[in-house]
Amino acid sequence: MFSLALALLAGPVSSEVTLPAQPAPLHGTLSAPDSPAAVAVILPGSGPTDRDGNSPMGVSASTYRLLAEGLAAQGIATVRIDKRGIAASAAAGPAEADLRFDAYVADARAWAAEAARRADKPCAWLIGHSEGALVALKAVEGGDDKVCGLVLLSGAGRPAGVVLREQLEKGLPEPLKAPAFAALAELEAGRTVADPPPALAALFRPSVQPYLISWLPLDPAALLAAYDGPVFIGQGTTDLQVGIADAQALAAADPRATLKLWDGVNHILKTAPAARAANLATYADPALPLAPGVAEDVGAFIRANDEH
Repeated sequence: MFSLALALLAGPVSSEVTLPAQPAPLHGTLSAPDSPAAVAVILPGSGPTDRDGNSPMGVSASTYRLLAEGLAAQGIATVRIDKRGIAASAAAGPAEADLRFDAYVADARAWAAEAARRADKPCAWLIGHSEGALVALKAVEGGDDKVCGLVLLSGAGRPAGVVLREQLEKGLPEPLKAPAFAALAELEAGRTVADPPPALAALFRPSVQPYLISWLPLDPAALLAAYDGPVFIGQGTTDLQVGIADAQALAAADPRATLKLWDGVNHILKTAPAARAANLATYADPALPLAPGVAEDVGAFIRANDEH
């Protein structure tokens, strides 16, 4: 009895994990409760987002670490990763001009197999957050027996070009809209843009255009419609980056999916008001817990749908 109490007090064991890759290994953290009921890989969102969900671009909310801890409390192991080119996996990153979306997809499949092996399970769940949700959807295209199912959190439900047009329409001065939309149309057609206007260089710089060309054609709803495994869709109602309409588009593509709308929850899965400044303030607050119900809903779905 005393040893059991000590084990419970000790909680899950976290350890560094390495995945062989070229040109250098990939790195992550395995959080494993004793005899886990299931295992999942947490796939990060866009930009320089690390395994904990943090970024040098002003994000220190530790969303993925908190999610891993919440799932471990429910008996679910997780591997959260530094994606290729980021943090401890920096050496595995190619030059920006050589990066393609499929590199993240291949890594997600490899991490699923590695997580399943380490947890002694036949498969692993993919938990994709933000752009990671699209990586997860693409990773199961055509089937993957190492993936048990998908958890899509704060993920877009429409092609990136549609969302980008909405953002550019709202955010650009009128004179820049026409050249921006023209550049976007060229990239969607698979053609690079030789001389983007200087004011648009950050978005359409030549070195990032090959990645954009590999990303823009992807339709998350179409990918989901073609997948026949269990799917959980989680979306906050005060998300400033992805809207409820995206979650509903995903749910419409797969009527069997479980859709959960979290009231008053933002993009990084924290309780936040709709007001922009107060919402964004949560991005820099690692002491703020995940919104109540987020980890619990995800864990309950995985446990209810894990057949292994």
